Amino acid sequence: MEQDSSFRPERILDLSERLSSVAGEKIGEIARVNRAAKMLSINALIVAARAGEAGKGFAIVAEEFKKISTEIDAVAAALESQVRADLDELSAIGGAILSHMRGQRLADLALNAIEIVDRNLYERTCDVRWWATDSAVVACLGEEDEGARLHASNRLGVILDAYTVYLDLWICDARGKVVANGRPSRYPNVVGQSVADTRWFQEGLRTASGDDFVACDIERCRALGDAPVATYATAIRAGGEATGKPLGVLGVHFDWRPQAQAVVDGVRLTSEERERSRVMLLDQKGRVLASSDNQGVLTEIFPLDTSAGSMGSYADGEITVGYALTPGYETYAGLGWYGCLVQRQQVPGLTTVAA
Repeated sequence: MEQDSSFRPERILDLSERLSSVAGEKIGEIARVNRAAKMLSINALIVAARAGEAGKGFAIVAEEFKKISTEIDAVAAALESQVRADLDELSAIGGAILSHMRGQRLADLALNAIEIVDRNLYERTCDVRWWATDSAVVACLGEEDEGARLHASNRLGVILDAYTVYLDLWICDARGKVVANGRPSRYPNVVGQSVADTRWFQEGLRTASGDDFVACDIERCRALGDAPVATYATAIRAGGEATGKPLGVLGVHFDWRPQAQAVVDGVRLTSEERERSRVMLLDQKGRVLASSDNQGVLTEIFPLDTSAGSMGSYADGEITVGYALTPGYETYAGLGWYGCLVQRQQVPGLTTVAA
């Protein structure tokens, strides 16, 4: 889609500034011409005075012309004062409208970004609850023999071949020991590790039924090459039944970085806007989970002002910030994350061309 630069909202201010310049120039020209007319009337009065009685009629015309010039000065001054005030007000209103439009657009884009994330992560919650009922996964903990574990590992590998958004899937026993994973050749040191102290395991084991799940914030996982992952978990239950006894926990590790980067890079900005914008996903504490400039991921805390509510925008110096709180999707309520766009003011005179 290509955007004609003549229809940019910024044209409101461009036209206002042009009108102000033209009005000032033309009023100046009126004043200049009137000054010349005044000089002519003064010269005419001097000549009439020298002419004596013969110049009296000419003097009357010159005097009237001088009065008209004075009135023109007053009209020009009033015009300049009124036009300047109106144009200043027009510029202020135009600036406020543009600021609101820009902020609203950024907030809308932020909402769209976090909604895409929500829908993606909702599917992860469905995956973990479904795969925890797989017969091979249940048998891995129910039978507790090497053959069952090998079969479960192979089964997880088949799943991973189809669901490439995951780094690995782990089956853990009730004590928190990883007994099988889906990519043993890539991550050979996973089996045998204890995850008993992790939140996802502890809360996953305590889930009330097979309909429940645990969703965790983004953290780096040393066992997976220190990659940032979004881990989802639920209990593996006897017989694969929703109300069966918990035998252990299935943990699925979502490959966060490439998926999140695709979201922030995919926000619909023009090429010019992209140069002066930063798109981010933030957790509930403002920690940067993903950023279009790849800066500060999992290390920076962005000071987002959410005083306007769950969705809004605000100006901070020469930048405009738009944000939106996760609305959740279906049974995934979200983790209090935000979509956020930070955009610098446009350089005057720059033509906008949409990507």
